[in-house]
Order: sequence, then structure tokens, then C-alpha cells
Amino acid sequence: MADPVTTTPTTVDTPAGLRRERRGWYLYDWANSAFQTTVITVFLGPFLTTVTELAAGCELGADTCDGYVHPLGVRVAAGSYYPYLISLSVLLTVFVLPVVGAIADRTVHKKRLLAGAAFTGAGATIAMALVTGDRYLLGGALFLVANIAFGAAVVVYNSFLPQLAGPDERDAVSSRGWAIGYLGGGLLLALNLVAVTLLSEDDNPQRTLDLARWSIVSAGVWWAVFTLVPLRWLREHPTAEALRGAGRNVVTDGFRQLGRTLREIKAYPLTLFFLLAFLVYNDGIQTVITLASQYGTEELRLGQSTLIVTILLVQFLAFGGALALGALARRIGAWKTVLLSLVLWTGVIIGAFRLPAEAPLPFMILGGAIGLVLGGSQALSRSLFSQLIPAGKEGEYYGFYEISDKGTSWLGPLAFGLVFQLTSSYRVGLVSLLIFFVVGFALLAAVPIRRAIVAAGNTPPRVL
Repeated sequence: MADPVTTTPTTVDTPAGLRRERRGWYLYDWANSAFQTTVITVFLGPFLTTVTELAAGCELGADTCDGYVHPLGVRVAAGSYYPYLISLSVLLTVFVLPVVGAIADRTVHKKRLLAGAAFTGAGATIAMALVTGDRYLLGGALFLVANIAFGAAVVVYNSFLPQLAGPDERDAVSSRGWAIGYLGGGLLLALNLVAVTLLSEDDNPQRTLDLARWSIVSAGVWWAVFTLVPLRWLREHPTAEALRGAGRNVVTDGFRQLGRTLREIKAYPLTLFFLLAFLVYNDGIQTVITLASQYGTEELRLGQSTLIVTILLVQFLAFGGALALGALARRIGAWKTVLLSLVLWTGVIIGAFRLPAEAPLPFMILGGAIGLVLGGSQALSRSLFSQLIPAGKEGEYYGFYEISDKGTSWLGPLAFGLVFQLTSSYRVGLVSLLIFFVVGFALLAAVPIRRAIVAAGNTPPRVL
């Protein structure tokens, strides 16, 4: 049976105190989602690519650039610099996140760890204000720091979930957090897009570049300021193991504990099987999100304004979608709700394949459908996994979870790219993603979820 110190609110919690902690936890999602939406989804790629093109000798505002840069003596096409940075950050994240999770489980000061990761990431994002002219190396280094710190903070943040809600409340708490995150990220993105639309000038590409840079900086400020609230409202919930090891070096202890967990994780094969299922279907989800704009531009020949409106539509409808699927999970259970969401994702892929070209409204409607299913499938996957974690190892296992979330996000784009190369059709490439949802559904359906929860030493919720 799970240790109540690590899986449920402590006995000294009052209902008002617990609600305050949960609100603080929700607001960290509000804080860090600005980085995901404003920085990663919209502004950083075009901004850093333009800076790199300037370093390669290309003119600002040129339609094409065949120049090269030489980071660390390696010859890199200017247009490939940002994708290579993403791949490098993913590789580094694979090594960093489990270690951060292990340290989170061994420290009695988890809030300090959250603060360190969050403020490091926010600081690196704010420092993008210094990326002017052709300083592409500075921009790349700051992105690596910010993106790795973002993932590390998410691991620590997620590890609070089992300590703030019992088994029967966890789906609802996770869904509210995810919903609040989409609302916050969408709000800042909307403000930035309005500013760029109103202030940019078609004949002044430097002004557009400056607006993009300050939009990125605003996300760092947002992240830092709103992180202050959860740091004040959350309380420390140290595990029994952390209390026993108080005073020892948590970094070296964390590395030793991670080694033990890697040796012992085979004792929880059903938890690993769930991670495999999540890896597969989440890769499909992430690929749809990543390639939707390219599909709309290249295959459907839609304008930038249509894509911007659709991005905002997805953000705000994901708020309602997360809450709606969370409510459904209270009735039929998180496991069945996630399975249902994968059926809906399959419908989204089929609908996208049949979209007519140069028709903005159907594309926006499909974006709305993505928003409704997106938040719930992600939030409930997070809460469902929390039921499969052995007591006292929340940080470590959420480190592995984040690797499954971020560290394999190249599989779907690779499949899409290979199919497009063979067929020269974005539509066929998109349909190739069906395999991720079909196989992910089959793998998740094969997990005996109640038995998996019991095998991890936890109490199953009443509704599964």
C-alpha cells in the first residue's frame, strides 16, 4: 500500500490549505505554458533562423538563404541550425530529467528545486533580449538552457500531483492544471500576436524581428512572475526516504538512487508497458501539433492569418476540453477516457486528410476539434501514470515520463517525412500518423490498469 506521506495530502492539511496548495500548483502551469506557446510554438523558430541567416551573410527579409554558419567548427546550413538545436536539447534532456527527478525524491526542499529550474529557464528566456544582430550562438545556447530547465521544472512540478490529491481526485486536479495552463499560454500568445499584427510593418523586417524578440522576452517575464505564486502557496511534502537522508548530499544521493531505480524498474513491467503505450500515442499527438501549420501552409495553401486564428482557437478550446474530459473521467475512469480520446484523434486525422484546399473555415473547425481532445488526453495520461508510480519515487518516474513525452518526439515527424519523400503528398504523410494512434490504443487497451496500480503498491481509484 502506498505511503500516505507521498500519495495523499498530509493529515495536518485543512481543506482551505489544500485548496490553496492546489491553486498554487495550477498556477505553475499558467506560468510555464507561456514558454511552450509563445516561444516554442510560434516565435523562436523563425526568430532564431533569421538571426542565423544574418550570421551566414544573408540579407534581412530575403526570401531564400543558402548561407552556412560554423558553430564549433561544424558547417551547418542556416535553415538547419534551429532543428539541430531541438535535437540536441532532446538528447541532453534524456540524460538530465531522470537525475532531476531522483534529486526531487531525495530532497526535503523540493520547492527550491522547482524554483531553481523555473527561474533558470525564465532567466535564459529573458536573456534573449541580448540576441541581436548575428548572435546566433548566444541564441542557441540560451535556448538549450531554457528548454532543458523547462523540462526539469515540469518533472518537479508533476511530482507534486500525487501529494496534492488522492487516487479518486487526481484526474480532476490534473485536468484543472492542464486547462489553466492552456488558458494562460493562450492569453499571452494572443497579446503578443495582437502586438505583432498592429506594430509590424511590411517594408521593415527589422521591426518584425525586434517584435518577435520582445515577444519571446515577455514569455520569460510571465514565467518568472507567475512562478512566485506556487512557490508561496505550495508546501514541502518530503518523502520518508528524504526525511531519513536529511543533511546528506542530495545530488550524489540522487545519482545513487537513480542507479538503483534503473536496476529495479523491471519489477514494474506494467508501468513500463504503460510508458510504451504513452510513448507511441503521444508521439502521434505531438506530431500533429508540430506539423499542423506546415500542412495548412503547404498542402491546404492557407494564409498566415488563418493559422494564427487556428492556433489561438486550439489554445482556448483546450481549456474547455481538458475540463470536459476530466469530468467524463469521473464517470467512466481515466483509462477509458484516454482510450476514447485516441479514437477521437483517429477521427481528427481522417478529417484532416479530407480537408479541401484554400478553405479556412473547415481547417479552423478541425483545429477546434483538436483543442477539445488535446488537453484532456494529455492531462489524464499524466494523472493515470501517477497511479502507477511506486511511493516515494514520483520525481524519478516523472523524469522517465517526460522523456517519453519529449525525448522521442522525432519518431512521428520522421515517419511523416519518409512517407512524404516517397509519395510527395502531405495528405498521405498525415495519414501515416494513424499508426501511432491505432498501435497506441491497442497497447493502452492491453494494460490491465487495476492490476498495474496494485502492483505499484497503490490503491486503485473507485472508477477506472
